[in-house]
Amino acid sequence: MSILAFTPIVLGVCVAAGFVGALTGLGGGVIVTPVLTLLLGVDIRYAIGASLVSVIATSSGAAAAYVRDGYSNLKIGMFLEIATTFGALFGAFLATRLPTSALSLIFGFVLLHSAWQSGREHNHGRPGSGRPDPLAKRFELSGTLRTASSEESYVACRVKAGFALMFGAGTVSGLLGIGSGALKVIAMDQAMQLPFKVSTATSNFMIGVTAAASAGIYFTRGYIDPGLAMPVMLGVLGGSIVGARLLPRLQVQTLRRVFAVVVAVMAVEMIVKGMQGAL
Repeated sequence: MSILAFTPIVLGVCVAAGFVGALTGLGGGVIVTPVLTLLLGVDIRYAIGASLVSVIATSSGAAAAYVRDGYSNLKIGMFLEIATTFGALFGAFLATRLPTSALSLIFGFVLLHSAWQSGREHNHGRPGSGRPDPLAKRFELSGTLRTASSEESYVACRVKAGFALMFGAGTVSGLLGIGSGALKVIAMDQAMQLPFKVSTATSNFMIGVTAAASAGIYFTRGYIDPGLAMPVMLGVLGGSIVGARLLPRLQVQTLRRVFAVVVAVMAVEMIVKGMQGAL
């Protein structure tokens, strides 16, 4: 297939990926890599490199808005970025040395988790009332969440557990080229007991930094092809902007369930291909 025919196809696919990723909250990277690999025959490492570039682009725009509105906690985000950055470097290091069949298997199981995460009902309550961690007091990992009617003060709990989970999230991001925002939100929302809005906004602030760390290794190894990364980045960015604007008007839970079924099918295909050594 010529580059003139290939580029519009990639662009269109990635617009759809960014659109659905914005509606489901999982990001376009979860869709981009398996679609490029399974449908278009792109080498999985090049697909991961292009996906990382798109993660950096989409995260930057959303992160700026969340910081401006006061939802992101910059102190907590910059502290946890230490763990995610080292994890991303470790994941990218592993990705350049593991066989493509192993990457396909790992990605397939991550997709199964993403399908479950997308299809289930989301019911987030108030942050827990755990005791503040001494490390949170030392590093001032606290803040205030302003709402329409009041202000809610919060302090991070179980900082060590959250830090360890962030290393794991960074490793998954570097290994598979996804933002792993769901894992970051779980670490802050469940382990550190931060307000959910703070967790999601701070996670978005961190995703771009995490992806940039691992993208450097993919670039030095030659796995970022500008001819592929550019339409992927533009497509995912454009689709995510449209998805974010349409989000309040659509029945998102129905879309989540359809998305979960499609991703589950792709997950099974990735696992089968990995076991057969066909990627």
